[in-house]
Amino acid sequence: LAELVDIPILIVHVSGQEAVEQIRAAQGMGLKIYGETCPQYIMLTAEDLGLEGFEGAKCICSPPPRDKANQAIIWNALDNGTFQVFSSDHAPFLYEGPEGKKIRGENAPFNEVPNGIPGLETRMPLLMSHGVQQGRIDIHQFVALTSTNAAKLYGLFPRKGTIAVGSDADLVIWDMETPRTIRNQDLHHQVDYTPYEGIDVGAWPALTLSRGTVVWREGEYLGRPGHGQFLKCDRPAPAQVRGRGHRSPVWKA
Repeated sequence: LAELVDIPILIVHVSGQEAVEQIRAAQGMGLKIYGETCPQYIMLTAEDLGLEGFEGAKCICSPPPRDKANQAIIWNALDNGTFQVFSSDHAPFLYEGPEGKKIRGENAPFNEVPNGIPGLETRMPLLMSHGVQQGRIDIHQFVALTSTNAAKLYGLFPRKGTIAVGSDADLVIWDMETPRTIRNQDLHHQVDYTPYEGIDVGAWPALTLSRGTVVWREGEYLGRPGHGQFLKCDRPAPAQVRGRGHRSPVWKA
């Protein structure tokens, strides 16, 4: 479709080999096809959907986590440039509660369980720890996947996505020396579970600046209501058509 109508496409939530191969092939043809994946496809597998009792509902999302082989393919695609963006796909349904995962009871079929998982706060620590620290990607790929590429694709670069004079001072300083285990009780996403409970990480943000203002320091959230600003997105080069002209049809009577 991108080739037919000459329009860029970002394919999101990529989880397995077949989609990766199609994206890679299209990119090799020179099409403006971009790819995005999420933490669940590098950290979870189909086995997590089969946890005892109703616990597997905590990992229900679309598409679902695949097997270990597909997990390795997603890691490779993060490394070789197939993916431009690493997003959270944050869907903060509660596990308990009248409108949570158990809204239809603990014997509900798959299609009656709210679809999606929380992942906003754990996105970057998981990629930094299991990607950069374990040698699957380098630090420059990490910055591109979590910041620079998104700013470019959505027309916010160079205000966002780079450290430069005139750019917003949005910075994260990482603690790479204090291993920890992800526990939902330590998170701030106002959800009563995390699908990454018990996973060890070797990196965590120590200090976060938003436009030069400290909003996070050593485990304490310091943000204030009203700090956010609306940013108008331009149409940057990655989102523009290739400009390969189409000949107008010639009508004859």
